This record gives sequence, C-alpha cells and structure tokens, in this order.
Amino acid sequence: MADEDDDDALAAEWEAMAGGDDEDGDDGGEDMAAEWESMLGDDDGDEGGGDDEMADAMGGGTSARVLNQDEIDSLLGFDDGSGAGDQSGIQAIINSSMVAYERLPMLEVVFDRLVRMMSTSLRNFTSDNVEVSLDNILSLRFGDYLNSIPLPAMLGVFKAEEWDNYGLLTVDSALIYSIVDVLLGGRRGTAAMRIEGRPYTTIERNLVERMIHVVLGDLSAAFDPLSPVTFRFERLETNPRFATIARHANAAIVAKLRIDMEDRGGRLELLIPYATLEPVRELLLQMFMGEKFGRDSIWENHLANELWQTHVNLLAVLDEQVMALGDVINLEVGNRLVLNTGPTSPVEVRCGDVPLFKGLMGRKGDRIAIQVRDRARLTEEDS
Repeated sequence: MADEDDDDALAAEWEAMAGGDDEDGDDGGEDMAAEWESMLGDDDGDEGGGDDEMADAMGGGTSARVLNQDEIDSLLGFDDGSGAGDQSGIQAIINSSMVAYERLPMLEVVFDRLVRMMSTSLRNFTSDNVEVSLDNILSLRFGDYLNSIPLPAMLGVFKAEEWDNYGLLTVDSALIYSIVDVLLGGRRGTAAMRIEGRPYTTIERNLVERMIHVVLGDLSAAFDPLSPVTFRFERLETNPRFATIARHANAAIVAKLRIDMEDRGGRLELLIPYATLEPVRELLLQMFMGEKFGRDSIWENHLANELWQTHVNLLAVLDEQVMALGDVINLEVGNRLVLNTGPTSPVEVRCGDVPLFKGLMGRKGDRIAIQVRDRARLTEEDS
C-alpha cells in the first residue's frame, strides 16, 4: 500500500509540474502524466506487468519475439507473387544454381589447345581472318544452362565414343548468320542480315553442321595428349528441350568461346557434363602433363630391391582332412590321424594361405627336404 501511495504522489507531482493547475490546461502535460501512470503500474490488478512493459520499452526485455506469417514465408522462400521468394531462404539453398565443384586444372590446358587449333582450322574453313578467344569456364547445373540459352540458336549434340557419353555445342544466331554470310561470299564491312522469328533453312543448317564437324575434330585433337577420344556428331537441334543429354540437376562444365571475323562473329559454347569426363577425371586433376599422384620412383625401386631380401616362412602340407567339430573336440592323446599320402605323393608348399610350389618329399642329411617340381596353380578360391 505504501508503494502505491508513493506512485500516486509521484504521478500527481508530475502532473502539477506539467501545469495541471492552469485553467486552459496543457494537453501535452496531461498525456505525459497519463503515460507515466501507465508505466508505473497504476492498475491494482496488474501484477508487475507495468514494470515488465517499461523494461521492454527501455530495451531490456527478455520476452521472445513472435514471427508473423509474412516473415515465416520469407524465411522459407515461398513466392508471394512478385518473384522475390524464389531466391531467398531455404529454397535458395536447395535450388541454388551455383554449383561448387572441384577444379580440373588439365581441362583448362585442353581448352587452351582447342582455342589455338580452332583459330587455324576456322581460318582454313572460312578463308577469312578468324580470331578465337576463351571467355571463361563455368560449372553449373545442366537445367540452368538450358534455360539460359538465348534463342534462336543451334545446338549440336555429339558423343564421346571412348567415354560412352554425350556433350553439347551451342552456336548463337550471330555466329550462324556470320558463318553463312562468310561461306556464301558476303562482302566485308557489311553486317549480316538477321531475319528473326523464322526457322533455319536447310542451307544454314548444313553450313553450321560443317563448322561443328571442324570444331569437334579440333576438340578430339586437343584431348589426344591426355586421353585419345573421338567426338562424333549426332544431331542438330533448335529446341533446347530436344537437346537434353543429362538430368537437369546434373553438373556440367561450360566453356564460352568468342569467334571474331573482323566485323562479324558470335559466340560458341561447349558443354561437357561431369559424367562424360568421369573416365578421365584422374588425368584432368593433374596440375601438369604427366604428373604422378604422390609416386616416388626412387622409393619404389628401393622397396622392390628390399622385397627380394625379405624372409618368409614356408609350410609343407602333406595332406588335408575335413572333420566334424565334435570329432576334433573328442580327440585324445594316442588317437591317430591317417594321412592319404604315399612316399611318392606330391607335397604342396605354401606361404601363409597361398600355394606356391609342388614337390616330392625326401631327405638331405639328417633333415627332411622337399624337392620342388612345379609351380602350384591358383584356384578361384585361392585368388
């Protein structure tokens, strides 16, 4: 009761200081007094709730904050219709298009060789000054790459014969019209005419297919020092859905090449799934050509020489018998085991469980000896 009287007195004092005796009254002072009354817990039925609210207002509250439905949807990545939910929260982690895969150092060397070889081959193919440059090498999911292809474009599907898998070669529209213009005798200094919104003609498809054959030949030659492989052209597609060679979630390597023919040119993209490169993955992990993965030839030679000086224990097996466990347990001193071996029967010489030789038992001096006659043949169970 004493505390409540003190609170009332303090509230009345603040009201008087704010000008409560003025006839006109001060709305600001009355509001401040009322606020202090509520913060001090003027209500008798409030069991300390006013003190908690004042603590929260001063930044010292310990009550847990409850998320509303919009914040929960934003955290989970649900789309609210604006498209912002697709790249946030848990969905952004699950459906992330940035795939972190190990780098393949030798693959960069292969693509560098491809660029140099393509510069020469395309110059001979077009009879024009062609410059080929490698923009970048990316790792991404196959489905994301198909969705990012700018249409119209031509997609050449090829197969790696020795690796028994497929790859994709994408030629954009600018390069298609440039190749057609160059091969059909278009004048230099004039931009290639582009007629969008129509299917490619048979002549355009045939000319682009010839260029793809040239590129695949150079790609095979670029892989030859690492692993001989033949890239065979399969088909030419204009719809990315018909050029699906892997699952949409599978990872792939994409090399983006830029082909310039003076004032004409375009882009060519080479996609090779990681599943296609799996047979030569160990070779592509090398830091340089011919690298040995932790092998030391000096240590290998030393180990091989020391193995010849190793002592091993040999066992001469006269005969083997199969007995029931109960009979073995019942064996007593004085029992005899009959061996089905005669004086001229072959004896098997073993090292551990591995049979090595077969020979005849004899005597040399006061010792029993084995004369080796032949090598033991390994059975499927021994191997």
